[in-house]
Parts: sequence; structure tokens; C-alpha cells
Amino acid sequence: MKVIVIGCVQFSCQVLKQLLSMQSSAIEIIGVITRRQSKINSDFCSLEPLANANSIPCFIAEGNNQLSMASWLQEKKPDIIYCFGWSYLLKLEVLSIPKLGVIGYHPAALPQNRGRHPIIWALSLGLEQTASTFFVMDEGADSGEIISQRFVAIEKTDDAGTLYQKLTETALVQISEFTKNFAEGTIVKCPQNDSYVNYWRKRSVKDGEIDWRMSAEGIYNLVRALTRPYPGAHCMFNDREVKIWKVKIVEDSAFISSIKNLEPGKVLKFGHSVNVVKCGDGAVQLIEHEFNDLLKEGSYL
Repeated sequence: MKVIVIGCVQFSCQVLKQLLSMQSSAIEIIGVITRRQSKINSDFCSLEPLANANSIPCFIAEGNNQLSMASWLQEKKPDIIYCFGWSYLLKLEVLSIPKLGVIGYHPAALPQNRGRHPIIWALSLGLEQTASTFFVMDEGADSGEIISQRFVAIEKTDDAGTLYQKLTETALVQISEFTKNFAEGTIVKCPQNDSYVNYWRKRSVKDGEIDWRMSAEGIYNLVRALTRPYPGAHCMFNDREVKIWKVKIVEDSAFISSIKNLEPGKVLKFGHSVNVVKCGDGAVQLIEHEFNDLLKEGSYL
């Protein structure tokens, strides 16, 4: 089975490494499609160095020129394409090339939660569970037949980095299994039930701005959703955007009761070890941030 990998994020790189370890007389990596840079992928990772190190032909995509991509793919004659971590929907001229189809990935519980930024939305909405889902791509967004799905618990302590890692570890096991199934001709496909579908929209910079009128839990979820490898949540202070990478909900009930009459956004404590800000409901401690010496007690965010 001849395989081509398309991708340009950290997850894509982990997948390519996994597939390289699986190469045999039955499974061969014959090409890679990737980018050399990206302004839209905060977890960007070019596959070119890994492809070159393993003498794999590499097509460098620019923009969304799928005609040139399709021409290169037709020359390679792949049996299957794995497209993981690509910002554009593939068009029919690409999807129709491999006889076994193009396999996509979505870290959400399809058919629910199709669309953009699934890890960020799951955390910012406070979900307790997501899923690692692989499907046969069609011309829709995350709408093809499912070939593998495993649920992944989201702990209260998880953030974007830890959930990304959990999903990656789960996905690599799935890839090993269904790649062998494809090679042996035993793959099973399950159509999605469209009656359960919803789509998550594309997030904007504004979605990452902390409004201190939010609850402490809401701010905690937003910050952990946008922490590394993503761009980070932020707030505005003196017309300056300041990143906040990690917060902790203040659990001291006596302290929370004592500040109920204070306005959201008031800095209650600020120093080298304890930094606390009043929220609409409760308070958060700033653990990792970029305020440096900008704040002092009694100032407002």
C-alpha cells in the first residue's frame, strides 16, 4: 500500500514518524506534501526535514493551488492519502486520486463539533470529554465516513498542551491499527448521523480576550484553552495586549466572600509569588503571565 502524507503541524510530524516506523513490504511512504512556513498554524511544523532525512519525495505547497498538488499526486499514484493538519478543504481533483481515499482527522466527537479549533473550543466550553476521530474525507467539512473513533477524557487540570498530547498518543495507536486494516483490506466505514451535527466557528483574536466580568471558571477555561502551543489568552492594560498563559481559581471561600462587593478586574494582590484578580464571580490567581512590573495592587484590568 503506497501512502502519501499531507500536513504542516506538530501532529502531522508525529504521524509521519509513526508511519515511517511501520514501513514494510505492505506499507510504503512514497511522498509528503507540506509547507515551509505558515502564518495561521501556531503549532506549525514543516515535514520537509523529516522527508528529506528519509529520502521521501516532498511537494512544497504554496497558498491553495490544488491543481499543481493534484498533478504531482497523479504522478505518484498513491493508494491512500493521510491528510492531518491542513488548513484547506481538499477539492475533488485531489480527493478522487487515491483508490482507498483520503483520510482526515478531527479531534472531536464527530458527528458533533465539526469545524474549527476543536481543542480550543472543547476546553473553553468546559467539556469533560472529546474524541480522536479519523474519517474518509469528502468535499464537506469533517463529514465523511468514520473509520476510527476513540473518546478521550478531559480533566480539570488539562490545558491545550496536555490535551494535544493525549489526543496525539491516542491517534497514533489508531493509525497503527487502521493502516494495517487498509493494507489487509479489512477496514470498516461508518456513515455519520447528520441529525447530531453542529459546527464550531472560526475563532478570532477577540475571542481570546479576557473579560474580567466572566466567572473565575470561565476565565480559567479560556486561559487553559489558549495556552501553548496556541497563541495565549490576553487582556488589555493601558492599551497594551498582555498575554496570560496560566491561572488558578482561588478556592478560599472566606476570601471569596470578603470580596463580593468589589468590582471585576480589580487587582487584589500583586507581587512575586501571589497575584490575584477579582472576576465577575470569584477570583483567579495569575500563575504565568507577561505583566512583569506593570501592575500593582488596586489597579484595574
